[in-house]
Formats: sequence, structure tokens, C-alpha cells
Amino acid sequence: MHIRVATLHDAALLAEFGAKTFHDTFEADNTEADMASYLATAFSPDVQARELQDESSTFLIAQVDGAKVGYARLRFGESRPCIDGRNPVEIARLYVDRPWIGRGAGPALMQTSLDLAAHKGCDVVWLDVWEKNYRALAFYAKWGFEVVGEQHFLLGTDLQNDLLMARPVSEMRPRSPGSGTQEDPS
Repeated sequence: MHIRVATLHDAALLAEFGAKTFHDTFEADNTEADMASYLATAFSPDVQARELQDESSTFLIAQVDGAKVGYARLRFGESRPCIDGRNPVEIARLYVDRPWIGRGAGPALMQTSLDLAAHKGCDVVWLDVWEKNYRALAFYAKWGFEVVGEQHFLLGTDLQNDLLMARPVSEMRPRSPGSGTQEDPS
């Protein structure tokens, strides 16, 4: 498993992964029109290129033998009022392509994200998860994230509820994020 920092050349890949993330999570509970509208505005290659140029964000890409199998987006310095931290980082997205779920890409991306947060001196890592995404909620709980609040948002015509989860960085031992390679823990 190799984890690398994304470049502008990865904008189309991130748009594809972003659309898959959204589709895999919300498909069963939303209309096709709502899905199409949101995907066009949130995950186009142009949007991803702008996000890649945002200096407060870092994108990580997981690769196995050259195949790109997942990604994570970290946003530094942003938090919700219920997140207690001076130097927070949000894991804004963490996605593993379906054929690779359970093969170590998720843990590798999470560990690299936490290592990068520790290296940058962050004191809290947080994320928000749709309350019906039970697999993601269980995964994050295994990594020490606890529910600290919630937020509601409108997706098309449906009101959605996200759980805000956080964990202090001090609960982990930082490793050098510069290695670029993580062993597959599975």
C-alpha cells in the first residue's frame, strides 16, 4: 500500500472518487434528480481542482500496484462550535473504492491522516458522518472517534442528519508522515 499526496493531475480521479463516495452513501435514500444535481455542483473535476489548490487542504491517495483505490481529504484549521480544539483538522472525506474495502486501504489512509495531523501539530481530528452510514460509524469508532454533536443539512428535498465525531491527537503516537508508504494492516 502506497499513500501519496494528490496533485492537480488528480482532479478527475478525485471527482470520480467523490461521486462514488456520495453515490455509495446516499443512493438508497435520495432521488436520482437530487443526486445528479448535487454531484454536478460538488464533485466536478473543476471543483476538485479548486479544492486541490486550497492551501488549507491536503488530499491523500491510496495506491496498490499503481491502481488508485481510495483517497482522503484533510482540511486544516476548520471546526464546528462543538469541536474543542485550538488547531483542528477535519477529515472531510475518506473513501475506499468498493472492491478494495476490507483490504487495508481504509486503515492505511486513516493512519496516514492521523500521522499528518500529529506532524502538523493538530490537537483534535474531527469528521462528520451521515447517521445512517453504519459501516463508517463503526470504522471511525474503532479509531477512537466519539460523537460530540450533530448537524442537519438539506440534500435536495430531504433533511439529512450527520453525527460529528472527534478524537484528540494526543491519544496517538505520531510517526513520520514523509515515508509515503504504509504497510497493509489486514
